[in-house]
Amino acid sequence: MPSPPSGASLDAAPLLEARGLTRRFGATIALEGIDLAVRRGEPVALFGENGAGKTTLLRLLAGGLKPTAGGVAVEGTDPRRAGAAARSRIGVVSHQTLLYGDLTAEENLVFFATLHGVPSPAARARALLREVDLAERGDDPVRTFSRGLRQRVALARALVHAPPILLLDEPATGLDARSTAAWRRALAEAAARDTTWILATHDVEEGLALCPRWVAIRHGRVADAGSSRGPEADRARARALAP
Repeated sequence: MPSPPSGASLDAAPLLEARGLTRRFGATIALEGIDLAVRRGEPVALFGENGAGKTTLLRLLAGGLKPTAGGVAVEGTDPRRAGAAARSRIGVVSHQTLLYGDLTAEENLVFFATLHGVPSPAARARALLREVDLAERGDDPVRTFSRGLRQRVALARALVHAPPILLLDEPATGLDARSTAAWRRALAEAAARDTTWILATHDVEEGLALCPRWVAIRHGRVADAGSSRGPEADRARARALAP
């Protein structure tokens, strides 16, 4: 399991914080009154059924969706008000890879590295391809990749600018054993570089293995929360996906 960075302080100000976060779509309440604080080196797993509000929460945290009420701060700054500078502090992996199918894996990573102003983008791209165990496929067009391989490139894309926080929306869905192992190794490398993540997943065991904290969302509200250790982990298994 990826370990928190040795210098991490859980007493420090939150890396990412949501207060009273609410989002309505017309008469439908997708999220209501969500409070969440994530500190550096303290990843959080989000559990819940389809429609519980996990994806909406991640979109709000990323600054891609405007809250109806409440707010978000990334290192003390609202990502929607600070624009690209604040959003560059976040990496996102979702169901959509955001990759260009006709470009090779390396070309995709070089493009996004350049977009973020990363020094030596080609060297950064090659280093990340090694981390996700795709060095030998760097010259192949992404459209020729399986879903598992594309997700590994998507994780490399999200890490290309070394963001302090990752938002992961069911990133391991459909991955085979090798891709899952490569994905976990890349997360361990990211943790060693002081990256923290929020992982939305249906897989309770995966979430408990990768995150020291968990939060269960039900009908747009926080239904339960706890540690991934001991009795609280057992409570997560019992409550996370309960109707």
